[in-house]
Amino acid sequence: MRIGLGLAAVGRPGYINLGRDRDLPAHRTVAALQQRSHELLDYAYAAGVRYVDVARSYGRAEEFLAAWLPGHDDVVVGSKWGYTYTAGWQIDAPVHEAKDHSPATFARQLAETRALLGDRVSVYHVHSVTPESPALTDRTLRQALADLAAPGVTVGLSVSGPHQADAIRTALRVEVGGEPLFRSIQATWNLLERSAGPALTEAHSDGRRVIIKEALANGRLATRDADALAAALDQPFADVVLSGAATVAQLASNLRALDTTPPALPTAPEPPDEYWRTRSALAWS
Repeated sequence: MRIGLGLAAVGRPGYINLGRDRDLPAHRTVAALQQRSHELLDYAYAAGVRYVDVARSYGRAEEFLAAWLPGHDDVVVGSKWGYTYTAGWQIDAPVHEAKDHSPATFARQLAETRALLGDRVSVYHVHSVTPESPALTDRTLRQALADLAAPGVTVGLSVSGPHQADAIRTALRVEVGGEPLFRSIQATWNLLERSAGPALTEAHSDGRRVIIKEALANGRLATRDADALAAALDQPFADVVLSGAATVAQLASNLRALDTTPPALPTAPEPPDEYWRTRSALAWS
């Protein structure tokens, strides 16, 4: 199964996806969103999904997943560090997450992830790397990441922003002890934003695992979900394409992409700077 399930939209009450007032319970309590997360996980697992994506900044997503994991030993868990959740379970918080790619934050968040998920984390990404991130240059951090990889954890990074391709290509050159450090790349690719495609092709050709996020452009492509996801699945570099569904009905519709003929790609996607400005302007709701 090449579709994975991401819990960004249901691990916390506020997120930037469109349509959340319609998709989520009126009272977004911890209990209500844990129940919704487990409903999605149950449906995904029954359908054959075996990759689940969470992050330290996704509110209680790791906690919700940890409560569901027993009895699902064949599920591959990927998590991310580098953003701290700061919203205090409030939709209208002034700041929802704080970014820090320092070695100290890595050590703290790895301990937090392990406290919840133990040794079930198979993939650990640096969250939202841009070309200037210290994750690409800090020797202390790179050695700490290499130490994590030594016992068998796949160390990777997710990228974001209009210069995803630059961050990916820089990451491909990072080595520790003569070995590539970042063996998994998670990137935004969708019908509106395809600029990372050539760099992802290079990464895939070099043996790195490629995971596609935001294939529905944070809800902007929701009415074309099967087509949009099918287009992402059709890319030769895509190993896994994440569904960020917030309802079981959405997830069922997303999974239809597996049997959907990919559409022709638009000849003129949005310029990356324009796409990411639009994304940055989306309201937390």
